[in-house]
Amino acid sequence: MFPAQALAEIMLDRGWRVKLSTEARGARYTGGFPEGVEIEQVPSATFARGNVLAKAGVPFKVAGGVLSAMRKMRRDRPDAVVGFGGYPSIPALTAAWVLKLPRMIHEQNGVLGRVNEIFSKKVDLVACGTWPTALPEGVEGVHVGNPVRAAVRERAGAGYIAPGPYPMSMLVIGGSQGARILSDVVPPAIAALPLDMVRNLRVSHQARDEDGERVATYYAENGVQADVQPFFHDLPALMSEAQLVISRSGASSVADISVIGRPSILIPYKVAAGDHQTVNAQGLVDAGAAIRIPESQLNIESLRDSIEAILSDEQGAIRMGQAALSVSKPQAAEHLASLVEELAGYRTQEKEDEAGHEGFDH
Repeated sequence: MFPAQALAEIMLDRGWRVKLSTEARGARYTGGFPEGVEIEQVPSATFARGNVLAKAGVPFKVAGGVLSAMRKMRRDRPDAVVGFGGYPSIPALTAAWVLKLPRMIHEQNGVLGRVNEIFSKKVDLVACGTWPTALPEGVEGVHVGNPVRAAVRERAGAGYIAPGPYPMSMLVIGGSQGARILSDVVPPAIAALPLDMVRNLRVSHQARDEDGERVATYYAENGVQADVQPFFHDLPALMSEAQLVISRSGASSVADISVIGRPSILIPYKVAAGDHQTVNAQGLVDAGAAIRIPESQLNIESLRDSIEAILSDEQGAIRMGQAALSVSKPQAAEHLASLVEELAGYRTQEKEDEAGHEGFDH
């Protein structure tokens, strides 16, 4: 949802009218979207969830969603349709394909998701958040980066206070609902740090609801100041204040870390489709901005050693933050918005100037 939200913010600023087409589950995560975005719910489904009976009904539910999306688009014809992957995008993209509307997809990860892989040959343009992105033969992509929300863009390159013998902040995030393995390993790894370092740390830890109480209790019993929540609404602010971020390497998290510019320890989700979280982390790792620890190698000792190595090296931490900025794409949302305008047949003044007022072909 974050890249879609970021694009919506820019398009509204440019005077466009924006609709978000999603199903009921996706609609629950739209609280951060600007008020000007109209939320349309259409049925969709996936074979990846539910019992046998639910899976048997998937084709019928998706077909109903496609017909609903087609009716809506015929009544209010969009100038462009942009899909961000996942089964909620199937009805709108299929309807746009049937109606021959200008359409494109944006893929956050370095490996196409199943839905985006299907539609990659049925759209006019494939925008890529991670580069390089593995694409089907004959499909070309445009590297735009992963759009970040306005709250993140406002903190792009925020001043970094290097770690030292004074109060420090650490942010632990594992996706919108936290991650069980981070809740199991991170607290004891932090508690095992040198006592002087532990006393100076303030941890903001995102944990699942069912893990929150035990994680908070562990921190408290081991003398670690910690705020444990299932979701942080002020995540960009917390990240900008952090000396170190420990995170899964989901595409949006990697984009936020790079745009704000923070040292990180990344733990890719081991069962992510196509191992795309390992690919997502590659740019930060290659730049020297992050330490990547595969789940198979994650334990209390390895994580403790990595945390201590970063927090005990002031100049090294500064270099890591600068390296993260060097691979960031803070203007990704603007770039994507310009591609949408080109796709829809509109040309920004910037493109007019570049093209010398001649026809501009992408």
